Amino acid sequence: MRRRGTHAAGSAMPSYLDRTRFPVDPWRLTEEFFSDGDLGTTETLFAVGNGYLGIRGTFEEGRDAEHHGTFVNGVHETWRIRHAEQAYGFAQVGQTIVSAPDATIFELYVDDEPMVLSVADLVSYQRTLDFADGVLRRELLWRTPSGNRVLVRTQRMVSFVQRHLAILTYEVTSLDQQVPITIAAKVVNRANGEAYHEADGDGLRDPRRAEEFTGRVLHPEVSWGDEERVLLGYRCEDSGMTLAVGADHLIETGNAYEVKYEVAPDLSRHIFRVHAEPGMPITVSKVVSYHSSRSEPPAELITRVRRTLDRVRSEGVEQQLIDQQGWLGDYWARSDVEVEDQPEIQQAIRWCLFAIAQAAARAEGQGIAAKGVSGSGYGGHYFWDTEVYVVPYLVYTSPGFARNALRFRRTMLPSARRRAAELTTRGALYPWRTINGEEASAYYAAGTAQYHINADISYAVSTYVKATGDEEFLAREAVDILVETARMWADLGFWRGNGEDSFHIHGVTGPDEYTTVVNDNLFTNVMARFNLWRAADAVGEVAARWPVHYERMVERLGLTADEVLEWRRAADAMAIPYDERLGIHPQDSLFLEREVWDLPATPPERLPLLLHYHPLVIYRFQVLKQADVVLALFLQGEHFTLEEKRADFDYYDGITTGDSTLSGVVQSIIAAEVGYHELALRYFHDSLFVDLADLHGNTADGVHVASAGGVWSALVYGFGGMRHHGEELTFAPRLPMSWPSLTFRVTLRGTRLRVTVRQETMDLAVEDGEQITVAVLGSRVTVTPVHPVTVALRDQGPRIGGVPEATALRGTLRADGTVITASVPHHTGRNR
Repeated sequence: MRRRGTHAAGSAMPSYLDRTRFPVDPWRLTEEFFSDGDLGTTETLFAVGNGYLGIRGTFEEGRDAEHHGTFVNGVHETWRIRHAEQAYGFAQVGQTIVSAPDATIFELYVDDEPMVLSVADLVSYQRTLDFADGVLRRELLWRTPSGNRVLVRTQRMVSFVQRHLAILTYEVTSLDQQVPITIAAKVVNRANGEAYHEADGDGLRDPRRAEEFTGRVLHPEVSWGDEERVLLGYRCEDSGMTLAVGADHLIETGNAYEVKYEVAPDLSRHIFRVHAEPGMPITVSKVVSYHSSRSEPPAELITRVRRTLDRVRSEGVEQQLIDQQGWLGDYWARSDVEVEDQPEIQQAIRWCLFAIAQAAARAEGQGIAAKGVSGSGYGGHYFWDTEVYVVPYLVYTSPGFARNALRFRRTMLPSARRRAAELTTRGALYPWRTINGEEASAYYAAGTAQYHINADISYAVSTYVKATGDEEFLAREAVDILVETARMWADLGFWRGNGEDSFHIHGVTGPDEYTTVVNDNLFTNVMARFNLWRAADAVGEVAARWPVHYERMVERLGLTADEVLEWRRAADAMAIPYDERLGIHPQDSLFLEREVWDLPATPPERLPLLLHYHPLVIYRFQVLKQADVVLALFLQGEHFTLEEKRADFDYYDGITTGDSTLSGVVQSIIAAEVGYHELALRYFHDSLFVDLADLHGNTADGVHVASAGGVWSALVYGFGGMRHHGEELTFAPRLPMSWPSLTFRVTLRGTRLRVTVRQETMDLAVEDGEQITVAVLGSRVTVTPVHPVTVALRDQGPRIGGVPEATALRGTLRADGTVITASVPHHTGRNR
């Protein structure tokens, strides 16, 4: 990521994209010319998906690609983790998402010459991902070696309406000559044991990338086809998961043609040989369906595939495109965020929000992976990022999607209980990274030790229930999560002091993975305190309002009244580190004893630190991968004063690398709140273009879904100033000086409120639902469907220019009287 201070101060946005290649368009991402220099990145940027099924933006011809990939959420292979030195409780079985059979291939031969984009004479080329209808389109004009011009149009859609459906279209027109044209439509199983193995350029493995398989993963069990349809079924070698894919092949043309087909276990071909007349198009379409299961045999999944394909035959392909546009119309009506007179920002915002829909909308029954279904990065795992960065966006725009994500965590509870027992605690401990509910992180210090995931999930559950009023979900299912996570905290922590006057949590890792296995991590303690309080309140609410569900829960969980009292006592006495001399909250009890890493003096080529320094080197310094304390200031902001937030932000900003894509959005939110309006906008810009500009160098592995969700948070919580700490929404806007207005929508208990922030006013209007009461700068305002309200803004908070001084820590005395210094470790290793 661009380091803090790497572009000029002020509100001007730097140029992130080559606008001759990617022109500004508020509703589309368009590529105006072909380049094979960044195939992996554009494969991610032009991916299409719906949360269950995802197809990377590889080219139909199949020959120019960095990472082919069709992904079905949750379909994974397992493998034995080989620890160099074993210890009790280490994660034993890894999980990695499987690349499903690829149905995107249409090989094109004109006069027996193949079209290969990287060497083709392309007269024109354009590829467009349309956010309004969810369709990826490409049009190119190819001049063949014989001088004939051939027009190629392609179209690709993964349906939001029909979860298991993709539609692919390939149209070819010879413009100048009568010529033989062959289109070979393929379905290819690439997980057949012959996959190409890629190594990183410097010989080192990037831990952010997925593990690679060397043997066969998908074993064929069903293969059948005829002139129009192919059906293939597979079973994963070790996980036992099953997968089926089917495709109908349709041709429309006025030319004479013949069709041949062949079906093998790992490859099917439908070959269309056409005597093409000039100006007469040939259109080959594939209607493709994928179904998967943890236990059903492939033959049963084949039946489901047939059902999907038969339904589309009956309804027609055109109807699927119409339905898709209608679905997205509804999505944007409740989700769109508009920034006036900022078209580049507008385009990037909509790309991010569309990417979240592609990762979450139809995930139903599965989690929302760190890369969604756009790539294999992080092995297709689900992390705590979802609950903190993605679920809030879903809660306030598409609450049904949020409910599905949280119900998935409820299904993981039995595994979380087993994991807690392995770590000798009561209750449940959710895995830091997983697909099937079991911990998949081999490195416990930055993995399992992140106990805070329990509180993050509880926070997401609580946010959902508060915003939607879905108390039945709380009473029937979600209360189990709150109870079992609270039990874990009560057992993990301990009392200290003669009068048992403080409650401590030791041996944990916070969100900042550059500081691990510490005592009293501030973020963990603050969030655990919330978890304990909220669990106690939830038990009381269920008892009062849902007595039948309460009795069932007590019996199911063996809950006692004494436990609930203990949770409150522990929460009230939770140790919250604070240093009187520096006037800040230390990240953990010993954080300030470390020396400071001198980030301004660190060469840019040494970032991210995790790829250039041994963890033990990093752990000895005050240096952050992501904003740990600052995240706590945001999520639990009602427990910190504005002065405390300013002091903490000033201290940690200069030692935060931004090596995590999760950091910038939170820094933007708190920078806006405490008054660093220029810095807030700069952090926002860098976060907004994380993937579009490949700022972390790994967009090729898939979309950073949590960062995309964080973009919404930066807009709504940061610049819009929204908070929902109590029962009522509150607003204290911090609109950038260069923006005329910001408009967003939030849905609260069935009412959709449109909020428009301007430099001197805030407009509030109910777009759907009943009246709603909110607070703006401390004053309550009631908005009804027939009476929108305009509120005058007396101010938008402090306006502090520049940034916190990065060298301010040098020479400062710690509480023990020692002097803080800053340095960069001398590097003599293999990465010179």
